[in-house]
Amino acid sequence: MQSVAPLLAALAAYLVGSLAFAVIVSRVMGLSDPRTFGSKNPGATNVLRSGNKPAAVVTLLLDALKGLVPVLLVKTYGGDYGMGDGTVALVGLAAFLGHLYPLFFRFQGGKGVATFIGVVFGIHWLLGLGAAATWLIIAFFIRYSSLASLVASVFAPVYYLMLGGVAWYAARPIALALGVMAALLGWRHRENIKRLLEGKESRLGPKKKA
Repeated sequence: MQSVAPLLAALAAYLVGSLAFAVIVSRVMGLSDPRTFGSKNPGATNVLRSGNKPAAVVTLLLDALKGLVPVLLVKTYGGDYGMGDGTVALVGLAAFLGHLYPLFFRFQGGKGVATFIGVVFGIHWLLGLGAAATWLIIAFFIRYSSLASLVASVFAPVYYLMLGGVAWYAARPIALALGVMAALLGWRHRENIKRLLEGKESRLGPKKKA
């Protein structure tokens, strides 16, 4: 049983990650499908474009929780079933992949920022604070949400390796999973990267009047 427990945990995490809360919350609250307007990305930012801030906040929290909860469950109870850091890494990556490629929504998911942050906080609260602080600093001074997300994701595995008492060889599974997620975030933000290079990416905050 212990040999299949990590695979079952990863499968469960993927299925939880496949719950596209941007679509679900929009349906429950009678809003337009976020896949039909704006960036057509089923995420909290696009839900916000509907003009309904509470819906966007609920979407953001639920997307983060579906990354946080599976990781915390494995860390808390997984030891009794032979699940260690390798399973934590696998479960976090599975939840993240579920958000990007949801089984229940034709594998058309979001960019994964909120779920990534949830996974990071589940791995270690200090790691989560470090990633969140990095996002806030970049967003505050440079005012590009996409760039802040990319930088925070790149630094997350570095921060994890810097955590006190964690030897690099023991940290490899989780650091590798964080690196894979950072690479996937970069791929999902490829259009944003293109606009950043062209100077066309939208900044945070109110737009200047002509």
